[in-house]
Amino acid sequence: MAIPESSVIWFDGALVPWQEARVHVLTHALHYGTGVLEGTRVFETADGPAVFRLDEHLARLERSARMLRIELPYSREELSAATLALVAANGHRSCYLRHLAFLGYGSMGLDMRHSPTSVSIASWEWPAYLAAERGLRLMTSSWRRTDPNSVPPAAKATGPYLNSALARREASDAGFDEALLLAPDGTVSECSSENVFTVRDGVLRTPPGSAGALEGITQDTLLTLARDLGVEVRVEDLLRSDLYAADEVFVSGTAAGVVPVASLDNRELPSAEGELTKKLGEAYRAAVSGADARYRHWLTPVQSS
Repeated sequence: MAIPESSVIWFDGALVPWQEARVHVLTHALHYGTGVLEGTRVFETADGPAVFRLDEHLARLERSARMLRIELPYSREELSAATLALVAANGHRSCYLRHLAFLGYGSMGLDMRHSPTSVSIASWEWPAYLAAERGLRLMTSSWRRTDPNSVPPAAKATGPYLNSALARREASDAGFDEALLLAPDGTVSECSSENVFTVRDGVLRTPPGSAGALEGITQDTLLTLARDLGVEVRVEDLLRSDLYAADEVFVSGTAAGVVPVASLDNRELPSAEGELTKKLGEAYRAAVSGADARYRHWLTPVQSS
């Protein structure tokens, strides 16, 4: 999917023209995957554009950097202000945001200590990452999710996304929409870039971080919405057969939103979009748009210049 260009990107403390946000070919992160990232969304509300759960995303960026021992040269407050300034400068009503902190040009080799940290924030208008009209067709990938003792799954790091890219390419080449990855022990982890949920007998279940699944902010949002709807939720290990036997399956992520699953490994589910999936999708859209006042604390308004 081609990226539609915006006017400017925030890069190391300044707004620069889109085409001028460049790095050296010997950038450390380009060779060794030494970076951390966040995907965040801006939604249009009745009061103007607003960033959804910006503070939580920036807090996770800080945690990810700390786990990889990457020193961030900017505070959370500075990155928040930069994010809002970028969206205003690009004139977005709604958009996707990509925060990236990475080790830049300065040294080569696996020793991470001598490369400076660069930080960028980009925004562009990006529709839902996955088409949801007919429900997703998933396949279980032959690639396993990276072992939690190899790379910490709680860190949203750039390097481990190669694991996801290989799984997604395998699924696409086989004619599926998305890949489901299993943990090293064979339990369900997550999809290539989304958390996975099952519904059976009215109980909502999703795998834990110990299965190699990222502790998603959209995942947390949906667990909160479900509890507020009176739904029983469980964060626990799942087997692939639990998805085969589920009444409903859906995936969630910042880029994807809430997307129902129609089949897994060519096993059709009872409904392409079940009752609870639909209800949670509606609740999510009401929260991100500001229509549900209970969740407006999750929204950070963008003030136009």
